[in-house]
Amino acid sequence: MRKIPEQTPPAGRRKAEPARPATRSRKEADSGKPRVALVLQGGGALGAYQAGVYQALHENGLTPDWVVGTSIGAINAAIIAGNPRETRIARLREFWETVSHPDLFDLQYLPDNLRLLSTRLTTLDTFVRGAPGFFRPRLLNPFALGLPVPPEDASFYSTAELRETLERLVDFDYLNREAGIRMTVSAVKVTCGTLVKFDSATHPIGPEHIMASGALPPGFAPVRIDGELYWDGGLYSNTPLEAVLNDEPRMNTLCMMVDLWHSDGPEPKTLEEVQTREKDVTFASRSQRHIDAYLKQYQLRRAAHDLYKRLPTNMLSAADRKMMAELGADTTIHIVRLPYAGRDWNMASKDVNFAHGSLLWRWEQGYQDGLRGIEVSAGCPFGSSEAGIVVHELPTGETHVKVSERSS
Repeated sequence: MRKIPEQTPPAGRRKAEPARPATRSRKEADSGKPRVALVLQGGGALGAYQAGVYQALHENGLTPDWVVGTSIGAINAAIIAGNPRETRIARLREFWETVSHPDLFDLQYLPDNLRLLSTRLTTLDTFVRGAPGFFRPRLLNPFALGLPVPPEDASFYSTAELRETLERLVDFDYLNREAGIRMTVSAVKVTCGTLVKFDSATHPIGPEHIMASGALPPGFAPVRIDGELYWDGGLYSNTPLEAVLNDEPRMNTLCMMVDLWHSDGPEPKTLEEVQTREKDVTFASRSQRHIDAYLKQYQLRRAAHDLYKRLPTNMLSAADRKMMAELGADTTIHIVRLPYAGRDWNMASKDVNFAHGSLLWRWEQGYQDGLRGIEVSAGCPFGSSEAGIVVHELPTGETHVKVSERSS
């Protein structure tokens, strides 16, 4: 069985020029240098693409100062933030190797119709038996029969194995240290539908916060934290970009935003195409809405700052001067959007496709797109700007993934 890519790229793989220094501590991130943030969506098995993106950033000196994740993005974020730099890629690789299902055949030697059949059978196996180290079906489950159960058991699958996997692959003491990579994960409070952000800068993060962020019902049960039940943050907002946009104090930021779902797509004609389109629309990024709101707020802040500047100095109190300084923070956020391009044969269950060959392909696709994203980020200016926020799309064109490696 082929392995998830090693940290050192094989021959023929190009490596981008280093764009910025490696990871800085939270204190150093306030020194005036642009902060690097990595925003990771939820998307189940599609999250292998995120791991490939991170590998490209890691190898090229663009390790994030801050990782923000939801659902599978929270798991990847925890492994990144919860390990020393020299072991991060190995831990990511170990997680995705653990949860993968062996392919029935070596997909690189099969035509597309047999690849699709093999992947469907492997995905069906995931529904029946779960994913090792992640989730398992609850046997003799009263919940599946419509009977009442304790809230923590109200699901078709148990994620007890995920807690064991997180405790094995994530050093939570390392994750929560002051000098570490900041991590933010989101979850929805079950009883009121409020989105809650758990941030290592203000709150110790444990396995339960990661599990809560990925507790998508009715497959997975809610997770109780400090007496409250939480579900998957993707139910409210699957792209946690607003955490970066609303962060205070404001600072120049390079944000690498990974999108796993497609907001655009063809008109569906079959039941599966309808289900696929419905899932894409439900979980696709709502980033443009957050960006528009940020721009309006940014323009209001600049207008208020200009009004303060017109007042005579003797009319400004100490509080006024402080407010003026905060309003006048002339910062820019550059967002480099990295979209997962795989259509996965328009399978509605693509996020449950843990077939090893599919995970391998997604990882490689993420690596190549990560390299392209680094090239885009190298030209982002961080000087005085009236824009406030700039969104960069990857240039169109073929990726560098060999056809023989494609399995999804």
